Amino acid sequence: MSPRTNQSAPESGHEGRPEAEPTPATLRAAETTPEEGATSGADGASGGPVAGSAEPVGGGDRLAALRRFSAAGRRWRSVQLGLCAASLAVALTAGAVVFGAVRDTGRTAPVASTSGALSPALLAGGDLDGSIRSLQAHLRAQPRDFGGWSTLGLAYVEQARTKGDPSRYPQAQRALDRALALRPDNDAALAGRAALAAARHDFTGALTYADRALKQNPYSERALSSRIDALVELGRYTDASKAADLADARRPGVPVFTRYAYVHELRGDVRSARRVLEQALSTATSRGDIAYVATALGQLAWNQGQYKTALGHYARALAADENYLPALEGRARAQAAQGDTADAIRGMEQVVDRYPLPQPLVELGELYEARGKEGDRAKARDQYALVDAWVSLARANGVDADLDTALAAADHGDHEAALKAARAEWARRHTVHTADALAWALHMSGRDREALPYARQATATGYRNAVFLYHRGTIERALGRTDQARASLASALRLNPGFSPVGAREARKALEATK
Repeated sequence: MSPRTNQSAPESGHEGRPEAEPTPATLRAAETTPEEGATSGADGASGGPVAGSAEPVGGGDRLAALRRFSAAGRRWRSVQLGLCAASLAVALTAGAVVFGAVRDTGRTAPVASTSGALSPALLAGGDLDGSIRSLQAHLRAQPRDFGGWSTLGLAYVEQARTKGDPSRYPQAQRALDRALALRPDNDAALAGRAALAAARHDFTGALTYADRALKQNPYSERALSSRIDALVELGRYTDASKAADLADARRPGVPVFTRYAYVHELRGDVRSARRVLEQALSTATSRGDIAYVATALGQLAWNQGQYKTALGHYARALAADENYLPALEGRARAQAAQGDTADAIRGMEQVVDRYPLPQPLVELGELYEARGKEGDRAKARDQYALVDAWVSLARANGVDADLDTALAAADHGDHEAALKAARAEWARRHTVHTADALAWALHMSGRDREALPYARQATATGYRNAVFLYHRGTIERALGRTDQARASLASALRLNPGFSPVGAREARKALEATK
């Protein structure tokens, strides 16, 4: 499985680029005790729920919890696995958000300044946890502040993704539902629901909520951004391009610029994508925005096989924020592509220790496979098992994880499960990424004739992706289409010769066999 490069602005779940805001610290595996009592507003209404916060601690606790969950999953039946997922959710978040009544805690901390579309600076700079604590304190004192509930809900969405913790999504939904109960059709809460739906990979729902939010506020940056995300993830690329143009006209800025660039990249216009990202970087002022956009430029360069350029962008991102995990992950990937396996493994281990999500887990497993030292095969299997654990946790919290399942299982797991997941995802949305996943799952199940049309569809928009070309070439070779296979495999390696530690090696072998 190769990296899927998606670095969209405080994202709504782009499947094509790594969901780009990860800057998590691990969380203490402890349970928060619900507070008793109630807070009343001026009209005597119950104060309602305010979440207990999770305190970041040193790396490794979250990964250890995921390992325990993975081990339990191998021993228990599926029903018991659901219970384990709930337990792990508590461990990962340092306790569930308490959506019962809370007692008045006295003085209220000042509310952090947060916009309707959270800036990447909040995510990269470590301010998100502090902002959530301030909002919680504020809402204990002002429980009827629908704007505060809207912001809290959106902050939970971002926290879920940045910490790799899908158990935050139900908490986000309750906060946003609270905001809408207090003020129906307020645009901030509707935009938050759009972001939440997209984070759960419900892109049809995301589009519906984004459109509702824009009816209330046509200039909502979050809604404009989520609308682009939803259209991209539904495979409606022409509509996404129009939505990006509209968003750029109404609310130009880093969140819109990065999405605008990605739409261009999907259509094969790398030059325009680079130009837009460079423009975004020139306007970025906060350390978080600089790290975010520089990393997007690094990933764009890496996709084109420009590893030295990519490393330069990642260096700039890390100069702005030395702990910015997307940049650390990208740097490790570029190091691996240049043959620096030792540094790549150290870097990816650092990422996985704090951000154990499917993509970096698989990448680390493949790096172990490529290194091939004693014990590396077992280490690789461990990473792939953790992907299964994360997928189970995600599904327990309302996330559609079929694409993650299809991509990981096709290469490193159960081929039947991969195909089932890929078919389910394709039934929901027709994108270049779902087409590629279905093509590869069909190939791994020995159904190459059925796979080829999907492989062709994945490469039809002009999107320059070496993985797609490798998959297509492999399928063409299996069908005896030697000339076509040679062209596809050569294109993959010419575009990005280090696209995957395992895949690139197999592509070279396959290309040699066609001569």
